[in-house]
Amino acid sequence: MFDAILFIVLALVAIATGVAVFRTDSMARATYALAVSFVAVGLMLLQFQLEYIGIITILMMVMEMAIMAIFMVMFMGMNPALMPMDMVHNKKASAGIAAGVFVLLSAGILLADWPARRGVPAADLTASLGEAIMGPKMLVMLTVSPVLFATLVSALVLAHPRGRYAPYPLAPAEPESDADAEDAAGHSSDHQHQGGAPA
Repeated sequence: MFDAILFIVLALVAIATGVAVFRTDSMARATYALAVSFVAVGLMLLQFQLEYIGIITILMMVMEMAIMAIFMVMFMGMNPALMPMDMVHNKKASAGIAAGVFVLLSAGILLADWPARRGVPAADLTASLGEAIMGPKMLVMLTVSPVLFATLVSALVLAHPRGRYAPYPLAPAEPESDADAEDAAGHSSDHQHQGGAPA
C-alpha cells in the first residue's frame, strides 16, 4: 500500500514539475523543475528495483542541470534567476510535432510484434546491466564522477564571482570629479619630487 502511494506521489511530482518547465518565465526555475522531474522518475525506477538505471538517471540530470547553469552564466552573460524569458518557442509547430510523436509511439506500442523472451534473466540484473553498459570501466567512472562534479562547481564559482546578492547588472563606476582628479595629480607630482633627482 505504501509503495503504491509513494509511486502515485512521485508520478504527480514528475508531471507537475514537467509542466512547470514550460510554464515558468525563468531559466533557473525551469532548470530546477526539470531536475526535480527527472529525480522523481529516477526514484520511481528505484521502486521497480532498477537500481542502476534509477541512480544513473538522477546523477545524469543533476550533472546536466549544473552544466546548463554554467553555460547560462558564463557564455550567455546572464543571471538565469533574474532575467525572465519565454521557455516555449514556435508553439504551434512544437505542439504539432509533440502530438505526432505521441501518436507514433502509441501506435508502435500497440501494433509492434514484440518478440518472446529467450533465456532467463540474470541473478543480479543491476550488475549485469552495468557490466553490459560500462564493461570493466565501471570503477573508473565511479571515481571520475565526484571529481567532475567538483570541477563543475568550481567552474561555476569562477564564472560568477560577484555572488548571488550583487546587483545585476553591475552599476557602472562613478566618474571622479575634476577636483578629485586634480588632487590625485598633485599628490602624484609631490611624490615624484620627494623621490629625489637622479644622480
